[in-house]
Amino acid sequence: MLLPALTDTHVHLNEPGRTAWEGFDTGTRAAAAGGVTRLVDMPLNCIPVTTTAEALRRKRQAAEGQLWVDVSTWGGVIPGNDAELREMVALGALGFKAFLCPSGIDEFPASTADDLRRAMPILRDLGVPLLVHAELEGPLRDPAPSEDPRAYARYLHSRPKEWEDRAVALVAALVAETGCRAHIVHLSSDGALAVVREAHARGLPLTAETCPHYLGLAAEDVPDGDTAYKCAPPIRERDNREALWQALQDGTLAFVVTDHSPCLPALKRLDTGDFGEAWGGIASLQLGLRSVWTEAHRRGLPLERVVGWMAEGPARWLGLADRGAVRPGAVADLVRFRPDPVAPLDPATLLHRHPTTPWAGRPLRGEVAATWLRGEPVWADGRIVGQARGRFVGGEGA
Repeated sequence: MLLPALTDTHVHLNEPGRTAWEGFDTGTRAAAAGGVTRLVDMPLNCIPVTTTAEALRRKRQAAEGQLWVDVSTWGGVIPGNDAELREMVALGALGFKAFLCPSGIDEFPASTADDLRRAMPILRDLGVPLLVHAELEGPLRDPAPSEDPRAYARYLHSRPKEWEDRAVALVAALVAETGCRAHIVHLSSDGALAVVREAHARGLPLTAETCPHYLGLAAEDVPDGDTAYKCAPPIRERDNREALWQALQDGTLAFVVTDHSPCLPALKRLDTGDFGEAWGGIASLQLGLRSVWTEAHRRGLPLERVVGWMAEGPARWLGLADRGAVRPGAVADLVRFRPDPVAPLDPATLLHRHPTTPWAGRPLRGEVAATWLRGEPVWADGRIVGQARGRFVGGEGA
């Protein structure tokens, strides 16, 4: 089947500064192999974090000559960087991400509601969205089900749905207060869906995404000690997963993107299996299309729905009228996809810098046979082809 190439708006490439975790070259190769030709890089975990105009200039310089697909970037909102936002938009930032909880990176601290009240009118007037990692930490109401740090149930208990639900409600209230467009990244809690639905009913400019790992994995199936599954928010229970699928089908959730978040394998603590100490993030940029198609097919959903959620939806949200469809006048970013083959995932086939993945050994459906970037092949016959012709899109030099 000939498909429009995917747009992935939630990718951590980590360059400059943490290129040993991932980088522009390896990350965009993996994107091409997965049928993704446009991605948007997150403002962490690079060094420096992309919260100033100078940091954004350094990121653009680092990307030169390394891009196999097109890349744009998000900036970051942190306490006290309001004066940087306008210049960053002029340099190409498509919008800004904030955390309502610790990010895991000291130089990217959490924002309070008052921090967002200062930033959101600026973003509103600039016409760009605020993206929010929506978890508000609070007391844990019940005792932990286990004291074993290798127990996944203990980690799941440590980041309950209530934290996510309260954070999404706060963002919805701030959207109503400021008129700023906002987007909830990697929504995992079915409890937050009612808040998103209510916002839509009120006509508020609030959207939300979810990710392949929340749609294809379930807490009941996570082996204790297998920290490849750790992410934040966490992978939740099967009934929660099915509610997310229903929210995709009824339009509550706007689209699916990977939240590709790699790190050095040692940081996953695979040797000890300690979920508390392990880095939280799942690397899946190359696997998004196949993993979501696997689960959609299992539920009797056609491939056209997956294309809507992973190609058309993210492109439309970015305002890219020339992407996300196969039609005259669209950019010739295309994927030749074989929908029927099923094979266990061999991590050795991954082009991410590190092959750590919870998808290892899992049967995945489909095969990306070829990817074209602006009409020229970039992936074919199981390998990268041609030259690194990707562009850094947005702002100066776009």
